[in-house]
Amino acid sequence: MLRINDDIIIADWELSEQFSRSSGPGGQNVNKVETAVELRFEADRSPHLSAPVKARLKRLAGRRWTTEGAIVIRAEETRSQKRNRELAEERLVELIRAALVAPKRRIATKPTYGSQQRRLVAKAVRGEVKAGRGRVGTDEE
Repeated sequence: MLRINDDIIIADWELSEQFSRSSGPGGQNVNKVETAVELRFEADRSPHLSAPVKARLKRLAGRRWTTEGAIVIRAEETRSQKRNRELAEERLVELIRAALVAPKRRIATKPTYGSQQRRLVAKAVRGEVKAGRGRVGTDEE
């Protein structure tokens, strides 16, 4: 059971873990102990998440979202299987919490009259500067 917030709790059947040998530091420990954790969350089938949250979660997950609708998070930073498991769960919780936040709707506004005038004046000044950059003619008398 994984607690996201007061309202959302992920059930154990939605999560599955798979362990494999990790790369990186660890000496002989790396070659014999399976410390890397691959946490799989069946997000698409989860009854605890609403459709808009699932859509935001899919966008945030990116390449970690599989074609079956699951999120796969891999953690292999530490030499401890237990700590890697905790790291993977923390990442999943952070990802789901980020998806729970609905983005603010942008309200379209028009530029003020003053800002339009300042823009036109700046364009005119810039045009004069560029016009003065022409080839210098020689005065033949």
